[in-house]
Amino acid sequence: MDSVSLSEVTVMRKTHLGFMHSFRQPFSGVTISPKFCHSKGSRAISSSVSSTKSQYVYGESLAATADSDYKMNGLTLKNRISSVKERLLLDAFDDEYGGVVVDHGKLPSSPTVFTSMLQSSLSDWRRKGKKGVWLKLPVEQSELEGFEYHHAEKGYVMLTYWIPEEEPCMLPANASHQVGVGGFVLNQFKEVLVVQEKYCTSSNTGLWKLPTGFINESEEIFSGAVREVKEETGVDTDFLEVIAFRHAHNVAFEKSDLFFICMLKPLSDKIIIDNLEIKAAKWMPLVEFVEQPMIKGDKMFKRVIEICEARLKHRYCGLSPHRLVSAFDGRPSSLYYNVVDDDDDPSHSNCRAEFY
Repeated sequence: MDSVSLSEVTVMRKTHLGFMHSFRQPFSGVTISPKFCHSKGSRAISSSVSSTKSQYVYGESLAATADSDYKMNGLTLKNRISSVKERLLLDAFDDEYGGVVVDHGKLPSSPTVFTSMLQSSLSDWRRKGKKGVWLKLPVEQSELEGFEYHHAEKGYVMLTYWIPEEEPCMLPANASHQVGVGGFVLNQFKEVLVVQEKYCTSSNTGLWKLPTGFINESEEIFSGAVREVKEETGVDTDFLEVIAFRHAHNVAFEKSDLFFICMLKPLSDKIIIDNLEIKAAKWMPLVEFVEQPMIKGDKMFKRVIEICEARLKHRYCGLSPHRLVSAFDGRPSSLYYNVVDDDDDPSHSNCRAEFY
């Protein structure tokens, strides 16, 4: 398939094409397929508009109007160029967090065209104030025949290739789970620390919820829960125990999800919210919190609240972390457990400890 270098195209002055800077810069020195340009015949656009009455774009005549707009097949030039520009952008849709998700089913097959369209799209998204970009590349577009994508990190992409065709692949799969935490923080007035997220689904608008977040790489569950509460609300806490955890499947990126509900003891009460993620935060009476329609109608969360209330009355005991060294690898790790009554070592149990 023939391609057309942008060096062949002379563009009009910026005063006549307001978007031309973003149109030209990302594509400098690359080629674009006529399939996307819809070009034919002469491909030149005159840079001089003051001395002529008509110009040519993609082989079609432009008639100048009194207000310096140019007509081509009944359309103004700016509308025509806008239409052409749209064809040079990747198909994408907005997500709920100010970003975009690229439609991987409509990616161009040519690597050169893809690179050009990606650069142009990034310029367009930046101009529109977009934030994160999700780009999924199908394995069919890998130029390493026979290799499969395994996982990717910021600094690399890992691919695998299993050589023995007569044997099943024994290479371990990529990580199958993501881990999240939620902090249940209750003060001496039986008020629970709650937040409203800045970005959420329409069904959750106005909902007051527990501070939540994901565990970082090499981070403990207990320290991650304390960190998330601090980051979102500014409140310092002590970790007490894991009250319960939820196991769900086919969540983000078709991965399974482990979500640990943690009870934390407040060490401060002043709230300083994280303006990037959180819209508002406050101490809310527990009875008011559980009466929210979204909370009241969720059977699983209702049970979580029942468990937390049972813990406050010492009728239930969660799991506390204990640092131990395993002989298998010689490394310290956290074992979460609780012994209700251990005469040999009372420190094994904190079930008698007060929550606040």
